[in-house]
Amino acid sequence: QVELVESGGGLVRSGDSLRLSCTNSGRTFSPYAMGWFRRPPGKEREAVAAIGWFGDNTYYADSVKGRFTISRDRAQSTLYLQMNSLKPEDTAVYYCAARLTKDGSDYWGQGTQVTVSS
Repeated sequence: QVELVESGGGLVRSGDSLRLSCTNSGRTFSPYAMGWFRRPPGKEREAVAAIGWFGDNTYYADSVKGRFTISRDRAQSTLYLQMNSLKPEDTAVYYCAARLTKDGSDYWGQGTQVTVSS
C-alpha cells in the first residue's frame, strides 16, 4: 500500500547542503501526510519536518527552521528535504514517514544516514 524508500544521504562538511528524497513505490489511493524524522547517535527519534497532502501545511522543528525545506511532488509520489547550512548536530539517520488520512496508519522508510563533519 505504502512503500517508502529514502535516498540522498551521505557524508558532508559543516555548511554544506544535501537533498534527501523519499519515493512511495506502493499503490496508494488515499491522501496521506508525509514527514521526515531523524535519530541522532545515542538519542531518541525526533520529528524534523512534515507536510500535508496538498503541500500547503508544513511543520519544522525549531532546530531546522530557516535551514531545511520540505516539499513533495504528488505526481511523482516523492517527498524531499532540502538541507542547507548543515551542522554536525544534524548528523543522524533520517527516516521518511507517511500517515494515511483515512485511518491514521503510519508507514516508515528504512532510513538514510547523514553525517556532517566539522
